[in-house]
This record gives sequence, structure tokens and C-alpha cells, in this order.
Amino acid sequence: MTDISYHAAPAGYGDPSILGRWWRTVDKLSLGALALLILVGLLMSFAASVPLAEKRGLPPFYFVTRHVVFAVVAYAVIVAISVMPPDQARRNGVRLFLFAFVAVLFLPAFGTDFGKGAVRWYSFGISVQPSEFLKPGLAVLTGWMMAAALRPGGPPGVAMSFLVTLAVVASLAIQPDFGQALLVVAAWGAMFFAWGAPILLIVGFVGLGVGLVWFAYTNFEYVASRIDDFLAPEIDPTSQIGYATTAIQKGGLFGVGAGEGSVKWSLPDAHTDFVMAVAAEEYGLLFCVAVIGLYLFVTLRALTRLMRERDAFARVAGAGLAVLFGVQAFINIGVTFTLLPAKGMTLPFISYGGSSMLASGIAMGLLLSLTRRRPQDHVTDRLGRR
Repeated sequence: MTDISYHAAPAGYGDPSILGRWWRTVDKLSLGALALLILVGLLMSFAASVPLAEKRGLPPFYFVTRHVVFAVVAYAVIVAISVMPPDQARRNGVRLFLFAFVAVLFLPAFGTDFGKGAVRWYSFGISVQPSEFLKPGLAVLTGWMMAAALRPGGPPGVAMSFLVTLAVVASLAIQPDFGQALLVVAAWGAMFFAWGAPILLIVGFVGLGVGLVWFAYTNFEYVASRIDDFLAPEIDPTSQIGYATTAIQKGGLFGVGAGEGSVKWSLPDAHTDFVMAVAAEEYGLLFCVAVIGLYLFVTLRALTRLMRERDAFARVAGAGLAVLFGVQAFINIGVTFTLLPAKGMTLPFISYGGSSMLASGIAMGLLLSLTRRRPQDHVTDRLGRR
């Protein structure tokens, strides 16, 4: 008879120190990879933000200083939230969703249009984009609903989570922000898959995503123009994509050198949506590949750890958070390298922006909380070895 006992759990589960238990159970490799991404963001802030400050008549390192503050706070948020047990992370995630969803609903009445054709921000001296905070909260709330459906006599959690997701998609489409809406759809689909959905339903959900893209293309001129520009045989060299393409070609494998790039003086969004174009020009394609590798590492490592997770909430909500992080990075980088139509979406931890930085910190803190090793993981590993 196989003897499996809990007394042989790894050191740290019985540690009376909260920080001691956290350090022994948190995914330290992912924590380090996130720190590297934040350091890359600081490096790119020095490269891309100084020209913007000069154009606006501000001190040269105005945006760099702000980026440093956002980065420090974001990493502190990652650590603080990752210390929380899953139940506490769930409660705070639900509160975050409710607050952010109400804020998104009131955007048409109280939001600010910064001349980009969409009302996505509140302006209180600083700009806040509530949809950034809505995404991690949604993953936690819908993950909780799906997990509840697995309990005997539980509520119809999958249907409830789908309706909540549709409400979020509709609120984002009103802004309009179809990129974020599509990102939310992708995350819910991944969560549904992690929950155990039949493959036919997953295929149908992919069709829903395609339908959302078609609806946006046929009903919104700016979406149609971006897709048409993407499909055009030639790239307009004076467009943002054109400038980005030129920068990538100029940078080659190793780049032209730190501070020697020129695209940051031409690209309006060089410090945000197209920061990877600046990276490609100054540091080269190999540097960009390394950055992509960091995003893949964090995403795939989280999904791998979640595959062993027996708690349904942690597994489903964690899958949503990981996919949100990975797909957002893929979209941003894909746009820069002309693999996808233009879409205003920040690169987590690297693009300038307080809302994006802090929301990414919250999302990764929640993910690290849900992927911390617990005694059940030790027992599962021993079962697998035997």
C-alpha cells in the first residue's frame, strides 16, 4: 500500500512567518522574469520618453521619472498581492471588478476624449484608464463563477460568467475599444477551456471572436481603415506602422546603439504602443527576441503550474490572468512587427503609462498568488512520481 502523508511537505508550509511562507512557495523564477521586464521598461523609457518631453517643453526626464515611480509601485503591488492566500485574492479581485466596471459604465458621461476618437480615460490631473483594471478583476470574478458550477448543486456559473463577459465586451465596444474587448473574449475562452469545456464549444467561441472582428470592421470606419491598411500590398512610410517598419529594418540584429535611434522623434506613440520599434532600432532584433522570450516564459510557466492545480478557482482564474498577459503582449508586438492590424494596446511593464503599469502589477500579483505551491501540490507530485 502506498503511504502518502502530509508531514513530509516541503519546508515552509509550517513556517510561522508570512514572508517566509511566501518566499518558499512563490514562483521565484517568474518573479525574477517580471523584474527583468520592468527593468527593460525603465531602459526603454530613457530611450523613448526624452523626445516626448522635449516636444512638450517639459524637463528632459519628466516622463522617465514618472515611469520609475510607476515601476516601483507596480513591483511592490506584485509582491503585496502575491502574499495573499487565494481566498483573499479572490475577494479583492471581485471588489476590483465591481469598482472598475462601474467606472467604465460612467465613462461616456464623465470621461475625457484626448483626441483619439475614444472616451477611455478619466482625467484628474493624471489620466486613469479603468478598462485596464477591469481585465484582471473580470478574470477573478468569472473564474470564481466557473469554479462554483463544479460544486454539487452549484449555480450555473459558466452561463453567469458568459453573461458578465458579454456585458464587459459591450461596455468596451461603446468606447469604442474593440482591441480590449477581443482580449477579454480570448481570456474567457481560455478559462472555459481550463474549466473543461467540450472542444466543439471552444470552436464556437472562436467563431464568436471572429464575428466580433467582422462586426467592428463593417460598422466602424477606423477599424476598417486599420484592417485595410494592414492588408494593403504597400505600407505608407509616413504612418506609424511605416515608421516602425523602417526602424526595425534599420536596427538589424544588434541595433544602431543606445540613444542613436531616430524613430522616437517621428512616432507619436513611441513611448507607449510602439515602444518595441524603438527597442528594435536601438538594440536590435536579438534584444526583441529576448524580451519576447520573457513574456513567453512568464505565460507558459504559469499555465504549466496551473495544470497541476487541483483547486478549480485557482486553475481557471489563473489561466485567464496568464492569457490576458500573454495575448496583450502578443498583440502589441505583433502590431509593431506588422503581423497584426494597428491597435492601440500597451506592452505590459514596458510601455509608459500608470494605468497599464499598475493594472499589470495587480494582474501578476494575483497570478503569483494563485500559482504559489501548497501542500496539495506536494502530494500531487508524489503521486505522479509513484
